[in-house]
Amino acid sequence: MNLKSTAVVLLFSLFFSNQFVTAQKKVSLFNGKDLSGWTIYGTEKWYVEDGFLISESGPDKEYGYLATDKHYKNFELTLEFKQETDNGNSGVFIRSTIEGTKVSGWQVEVAPPNLHTGGIYESYGRGWLIKPAPEKEAVLKSGKWNKLKIRAIDGKITSWLNGVQMVTIDDEKIGAGTGSIALQIHSGGGILIKWRKLNLKEL
Repeated sequence: MNLKSTAVVLLFSLFFSNQFVTAQKKVSLFNGKDLSGWTIYGTEKWYVEDGFLISESGPDKEYGYLATDKHYKNFELTLEFKQETDNGNSGVFIRSTIEGTKVSGWQVEVAPPNLHTGGIYESYGRGWLIKPAPEKEAVLKSGKWNKLKIRAIDGKITSWLNGVQMVTIDDEKIGAGTGSIALQIHSGGGILIKWRKLNLKEL
């Protein structure tokens, strides 16, 4: 290989290496100051306080969503949540679209104890796709900070709660989905959840 050919190979190597590093770069979805990059759907409360993202039931006690303006397909998302009330019924939607307060997409559940946090639910569709094994329900730390990790690669979705793998599923319909990441407030009222450290790495 001559010097010119070697230089071309090196340039291509550097280019693809940089592309890989860019694709693997972790970004923060929440700046700790305001809701830049997010859109509120519904009448429930979403606000920032003491550096935390807060979701709180409003007087209407209906469903509410906070969705990223950007769409994400394949990624690894990590975040922490703390349920400040007994009714901590919420969730993290992936590849979702929202009209009013009707959501199309897949929810990684965030729920009160023994109600399947980390499981995957399809709203306005097939319902529960997979729930954690019963013995894993104890992984949730009620009233304390919990770390949730979601990895989405085409149709394969895996969730972890506090370092424990909760579920994994490979589903053709999920693989074809596109849309935002969205946090949920469930209907019924009485919900107050704090969120922090929302970091995403596109894959």
